[in-house]
Amino acid sequence: MIKFFRHIRKSLLMDNKTSKYFKYAIGEILLVMVGILLALQVNNWNQQRMDSQKEKLLLEALHDEFIKNKSQLENVVSMHKKALESVQYIISLFPINPATVNLDSLNKSMPYYARRYTFSPSQGVIRSLVNTSSFELISNLELRELLISWEDVLADYQEEEIIASKNVIERIEPELLKH
Repeated sequence: MIKFFRHIRKSLLMDNKTSKYFKYAIGEILLVMVGILLALQVNNWNQQRMDSQKEKLLLEALHDEFIKNKSQLENVVSMHKKALESVQYIISLFPINPATVNLDSLNKSMPYYARRYTFSPSQGVIRSLVNTSSFELISNLELRELLISWEDVLADYQEEEIIASKNVIERIEPELLKH
């Protein structure tokens, strides 16, 4: 193919047909440019396809991780509700008189009030996102912002957990021990 184009160039230059040669040269340049642009477009398309596949895998992993975290949070909330019911039942018995209180029902509610249940979510996928700077793969800007703020939300929740636990230790348990 190259020999063919070289032969055309030589014959045009030999015959002193410079205007035809320039037209031919411009055509050849345009042909090369179109080939380069086409190659770049195919490369961009392939890169976008690969990024889309990575995003899909990443979103599936995030979804699985958050489903497990949601299940764990629901269990923690359930246990907190049981603890609240236990404390409310014990408080309703105040002042506790051993002669009138059914000690068996009191003993059944006791295991829940003093327990401290904490939410410790799995964060492997989010941490790998942060460590590898892969947030750019996520095309949904709102989701990207929510994932970036996840650490702050979790820290706020854990701070509230610590405050609630201190409240139980410093206020509720001393009152229960008095009575």
